[in-house]
Amino acid sequence: MENKETRTKRKVLTGVVVSDKMDKTRTVRVERLVHDERYGKTLKRAAKFHAHDEANESKLGDKVEIMSTRPLSKTTKWRVAKVVEKARA
Repeated sequence: MENKETRTKRKVLTGVVVSDKMDKTRTVRVERLVHDERYGKTLKRAAKFHAHDEANESKLGDKVEIMSTRPLSKTTKWRVAKVVEKARA
């Protein structure tokens, strides 16, 4: 039996909900900054993840924290941990 302390830390990312059309699933856009080695410019890169939201509490435009989990479907491998900031109306 594994101890809670020996389990690996789950990945946690912060992003914005870009779609809430699915039931209990949100599409979250996560942006990151990448430093270009050759030119020294800072570039913005983005990725979209499907995240499970059991209570359907997050809405379009909300800033959320997602956490990695076991695969829940073909595309859903993350879950919404918490809503960090509600979208402005």
